[in-house]
Amino acid sequence: MLRDFARTTGLIALAAAVALAADEPFKVAYDCGEEELQSVGLLCTEQEPCSIFLEIASIAPVGRKLYLAGNIHATSGTLSSVLLGSDDGGLTWKEPAKRTRMAGLGQMQFYDLEHGWAVGELQYPFPHDPFFLLTSDGGASWRNRPLTEDGGPGAITKFWFDSAKHGEMILDAGKSSPSGRYVAYESETGGESWMIRSTSDQLPKISRAPAILDNENFRFRADNKGKNYEVQKRTGEKWDTVSTLAIEIASCKMKAQEFKDEPVTNVDTTADDAAGKDYVKELQIGGPAIPKAAKPDKSKPGPPAKGKKN
Repeated sequence: MLRDFARTTGLIALAAAVALAADEPFKVAYDCGEEELQSVGLLCTEQEPCSIFLEIASIAPVGRKLYLAGNIHATSGTLSSVLLGSDDGGLTWKEPAKRTRMAGLGQMQFYDLEHGWAVGELQYPFPHDPFFLLTSDGGASWRNRPLTEDGGPGAITKFWFDSAKHGEMILDAGKSSPSGRYVAYESETGGESWMIRSTSDQLPKISRAPAILDNENFRFRADNKGKNYEVQKRTGEKWDTVSTLAIEIASCKMKAQEFKDEPVTNVDTTADDAAGKDYVKELQIGGPAIPKAAKPDKSKPGPPAKGKKN
């Protein structure tokens, strides 16, 4: 009987926690780094603060765990990638991977409870240097692997792993790519390294990938007011909100730099002292200080008077 009571109490507490997580949005931390803001041309002041937003691109469930991939951005550009993980079905969130500056994450996939991948690329001033985030311990840790050592333009449009080791991927290298816009890659090392298989101007298909890559039982949606993301789980024909995350996560206000007057040194004050004495004399006599006219020197002959001859 005590066991049943404890179990019932635990279920009630869990339901209360779920309700609280759904009502109180989780806000991703952002410290308004001045260098990061200036890198995308932002000048955030007390009078005109900059709004910073969270954008979610994909969701991946792994047992009771959930992972969300996306980026943190302002109105003028992407500031950093962000990967969020929850070990309790969305009640609490943490960041298991280091953010990458000026990058965004896109598609995610877990092949099993241990092996997972997320793709991303640097996004400023255009998509380039694509990379993979890989985990082999169920998301506890992630490592960053660039697609190529030399980098280059392009973004990964889609990928799929049909085993823990074998995967295929399509890169959109851009319309101006000399070898073809789309490049097909294959990996036999779980995404640690990739080999080019073909190039084409037409978007190819990944033969073993499902037609729809979305998760059937989890999704995320912006609420009616557009202020929060709702992470939802399917229960039969119904979608229940298990967690909410704030979309606007910061309002950055940078303080103006303070400049101090440097002390003035090695300045000749003789002229100023003389002017100061005249000013004092002016105040004493109540009129302008007029210097005395010099007396003529009578020892020197003056000019002859008009009309007289020498």
